[in-house]
Amino acid sequence: MINLDVESFFQDFHLKGKETNAYMTDQLKLRNNFIMSAVKTGYGDVEGNITHRHLAFWERRSKHVGAVIFEPFYLDKHVRELPTQIGIDTDDKIPGHKKLVETVRKNGAKAIAHLNHPGRMANPNIPGNYLLSASEIPCPNGGKTPRSLTIQEIHGVQRLFTEAAIRSEKAGYDAIELQFGLGYLIAQFISPVSNLRTDHYGGSLENRMRFGLEILRAIKSSISLPVIIRVSGDEKYAGGLGPDQVAEIVKMLENEDVAALHITSGDVCMSPPWYYQHHFIPKGATWQIAKSIKAETRLPIIAVGQITEKEDIETIIGNKYSDYIAIGRALIADPDFVGKCIGADVGNIRPCSSCLTGCLGRIKVGKGLQCEINPEVGRETEQFFPAAASKKFAVIGGGMAGMQAAITLKQRGHTVEIFEKSELGGQFLLAPLPSNKGSLQKQIEYFKTEISDIPVIKKKAEADDLLGKYDEIVIATGSKPFIPEIAGLNNYSWAEILYQKNIPTGRKVLIIGGGLIGVEVANTLSDNNNEVIIIEMMDEIARDMEMVSRKLNLGQLQRKRIPVHTKCTVENFTGGSAKIRNLTDNSVFEINSIDLVVIAAGMRSDRQLFEKINTKIPVHIVGDAEKPGDVVSAIQSAFFTCREL
Repeated sequence: MINLDVESFFQDFHLKGKETNAYMTDQLKLRNNFIMSAVKTGYGDVEGNITHRHLAFWERRSKHVGAVIFEPFYLDKHVRELPTQIGIDTDDKIPGHKKLVETVRKNGAKAIAHLNHPGRMANPNIPGNYLLSASEIPCPNGGKTPRSLTIQEIHGVQRLFTEAAIRSEKAGYDAIELQFGLGYLIAQFISPVSNLRTDHYGGSLENRMRFGLEILRAIKSSISLPVIIRVSGDEKYAGGLGPDQVAEIVKMLENEDVAALHITSGDVCMSPPWYYQHHFIPKGATWQIAKSIKAETRLPIIAVGQITEKEDIETIIGNKYSDYIAIGRALIADPDFVGKCIGADVGNIRPCSSCLTGCLGRIKVGKGLQCEINPEVGRETEQFFPAAASKKFAVIGGGMAGMQAAITLKQRGHTVEIFEKSELGGQFLLAPLPSNKGSLQKQIEYFKTEISDIPVIKKKAEADDLLGKYDEIVIATGSKPFIPEIAGLNNYSWAEILYQKNIPTGRKVLIIGGGLIGVEVANTLSDNNNEVIIIEMMDEIARDMEMVSRKLNLGQLQRKRIPVHTKCTVENFTGGSAKIRNLTDNSVFEINSIDLVVIAAGMRSDRQLFEKINTKIPVHIVGDAEKPGDVVSAIQSAFFTCREL
C-alpha cells in the first residue's frame, strides 16, 4: 500500500528529471499530479456561453486537483456535439472563459482548454450542423455521410483551431489540450479506415498525420502555452490504430515539443464501450496501454480511464504506469475524491461504478450531466440548509431511495429511523448480479456505511408502528413486478433468479418482457448455459437502457443467437408449452419444452402503506413508490423531497 498523503505523493510520484521532458511540470507548476479530465456537461445555452452551472460545477471539483481540463470547446457553432456545449468560436466569449479560469484558480488549480473538432461525429440533429471528415465515409455504427474536406477547407479548419487557441490564451488558460484521438476529426485523418485521400493528407502515416501536426505547429507558433496531446493508445477495433502504429505517432510527437501525452483508448464511433470506459471494459486495461507508451517515450504520460477508487491510484503509482493521473467520472460522483485519496479531506468516497446511466444517459436526453449516485450534480448552485426545527421521521423502506432519504433528513438535523423488513439495498441488490455489473455493489456498500449510525428496525412497518410515534413519514417502499394474467401461468420467477443460489443451468427459459431487466436476465442466464427465449409485446427491446449498455447487451443477444420475438404476447401455458400470438399478423405459434418462466413485464408502485396512513399523519412518498424509474430518479426523488422537510 502506498501512502497517499500529499508530501509522500510528491516524493513517490512527481516527475524527477531522468530524461523525461519536465516541461509540463516546469511550465504549469501543478500543485500535484492529479488532473480532472474533460467531461461534457450540457449546462450551456444555445449560444455556447458559460453559465453559472458551469462555474459551480467546476468550482466544486477543483479544490484538490492540480489542474482541470474543461469540456470540449466547440470551434464553430456548426460542428457542435451538444446543443448546449461551450463555445470558444468568437471573441465575445472570452469574458465568460476568464470567469471559468478564475473560478478554478481560486481553488489553486490550473485551467486547461480542451480544443476539438468532431468531424463526422458532429451531432446531425442540431439544426445547421454539418459533418466533415477526411473522406466521405460515415460512422459504420449509424452515422450520416460526411463531406470530404477540400484543401481550402482544411486550411480553414486549421485556422479555427489556431484562433481558438489564441482566445484561450487571452482568457488566461494555463495550457491547451488538443484532441488527436477517440475518433474525432484529427483522428479521422490519422486513421487509414476513415482517410482514403490520395493527396498529401492521405496515404502514408506521415501524410495522414500532416493535418494534425500542422494544427499543432500553428498553435505553438501563435501562443506561448504548453500543449498536451490526447491520443488513443489503441483504438480497439479491427483495422483501427493499435500499439505499433501509435508508437510511430508518439515518435513524431516527440519532435514537436509537446508538454505531455494524455493516453486514452477507443473510438467514439467504432468502439464506444472503450471510448466511454463502460463497466463492461476491464478496469486497468487503458492504464496498461499508458504504461506501454511511457516505457517507449521521454514525454510525460497522463493515464485515464475508470480511476474510481483509492486502490486504482495506488496501482498506477506503485507500478509507474504514468506521470499524471486524469480523473473524470469519479470527480462527478464525489467532488472530493482526490482530496479523500491524498488525505486532504475526510469521509467515505461516493463511488462511481462506470455505469453511464446518470452522466451520459441524462445528457443524451437533454437533461445535462447528472450522476446515478450523486443527486447534487448539476445543481451545485442550490444551497442546503438545516431544518428550522428538528422532527422525528420514519423512513419506510431501506432501498436506495430510502437510504438517501434517511441520510438527507439526518443532514437536515432530524431524528430518523428506517423500517426495512429484509436486507438494506432493496431491489438494487439485484443490480450487480447480471454479467459485468458487479461494480454496482459499491453503491450499496456506500449507502450502508453512510447510514450506519441511523437505527434500522427490521420489520415490515404497519400503521400501528407509526401513528402517534413519529412527526412525519417518508414512504420509500419501492415497486413490485407487474404480473400479467396469463392462463396456465402458475410458477414463475422474477429478477431474483439471478441470485447465485437461484441461477439454473442447462434449462430452457422463457422470458416475458424485453426491457432492461428481461434483457440482462437473458444474457446472464445464457452465460450460465441456459437456452433462453424473449417475448416482448413492443416493437423493440431494451428501450429503457442507457445507450452504450443497450448496444452491448443487444450485441451479446445477437452473438449468442438468443431468439427474440417482438410484437408478441403469451396467450396461455399448457404444461411446458406456451401459445404465442404475433400482434402484427395475428398468427399463433408454440414454444415447447419450457422448464422455467421469468416475468419481466415492468413494475408497479407499492403504495399499500401510503394509502393506509396518508390522511392520518404527514406523509411524503419518494422513489419507485412515487413513480417507477431508474436509480438516478429514485435517489434524486428522495434527496430533493427530503431536502425541503
